Amino acid sequence: MDIVYIKELEIEAIIGIYDWEREQKQTISLDLDMGCDIQAAAKSEDISNTLDYKAVAKRLIDFVEGSEFFLVETLAEEIASIVLKEFSVPWLRLRVGKPGAVTGSKDVGVIIERPSK
Repeated sequence: MDIVYIKELEIEAIIGIYDWEREQKQTISLDLDMGCDIQAAAKSEDISNTLDYKAVAKRLIDFVEGSEFFLVETLAEEIASIVLKEFSVPWLRLRVGKPGAVTGSKDVGVIIERPSK
């Protein structure tokens, strides 16, 4: 299986369990590895034959910017569901990072892998 990826997609969102986090947007960083067969696109050079990473990024930006979650775990599951269902991706590895959430750490978050159901 081939992989189409998006690295370090940064989006501002309300996320967190503390009062101050509910009032101020924070940066969320996403890395996505999405299973995709790219052979047809490589032969035809037609974007309709592959996963359009720009469309995925736009959809996720719109979703995350408009969302409010307490946990990165919940956000990760929602993002995975969107990508798997709306873009017919057979498999996804997703990292959701919350840079600066822990003093002394560059980034914290979760990494999940999900197959299409």
